[in-house]
Amino acid sequence: MSVEVLLALGSNLGEKKETLMRAIGDLCTHPKIEVKNVSPVAVTAPVGGPAGQPDFVNLVLRIETTLSPFDLLRFTQTIEDKHHRTREVHWGPRTLDIDIIQYASLEMDEPDLTLPHPRAAERAFVLEPWARMEPEAELAGSSVRNLAEIADDADGIREFFPAPVVCG
Repeated sequence: MSVEVLLALGSNLGEKKETLMRAIGDLCTHPKIEVKNVSPVAVTAPVGGPAGQPDFVNLVLRIETTLSPFDLLRFTQTIEDKHHRTREVHWGPRTLDIDIIQYASLEMDEPDLTLPHPRAAERAFVLEPWARMEPEAELAGSSVRNLAEIADDADGIREFFPAPVVCG
């Protein structure tokens, strides 16, 4: 049975926008994943981590999948690895980050995966692209649009580019 999942993708090293587009293409290649909707691309200030990092490009996408949450996590991590993601500095610069924000209405707190994503409701770099893609979206019973407006990093949204065309 297919479930709807929201993923957040970000990059602040290398060819950032191109990396996001290639990562979406990688998602499209999996026979058990169908990309349903893609947000505009946001240019955002880094949140947390070491000072002096370059700006991020961020987007969210809605997929349908029959993969389990852990199988999806493993697949997204292989995509990150393919794009030379390293995990040396917590919240440090990265070529690619893919987070599972929501997996249907599943709630779980495991060592490798917490759903919904524990900080999504506080991050404008996730919420603002999501609200532009799905204006009526809710997270934990709250309007994603309202959460985006009050997020501490709301002033870190620099600009937006149109949603990319993917999977075809």
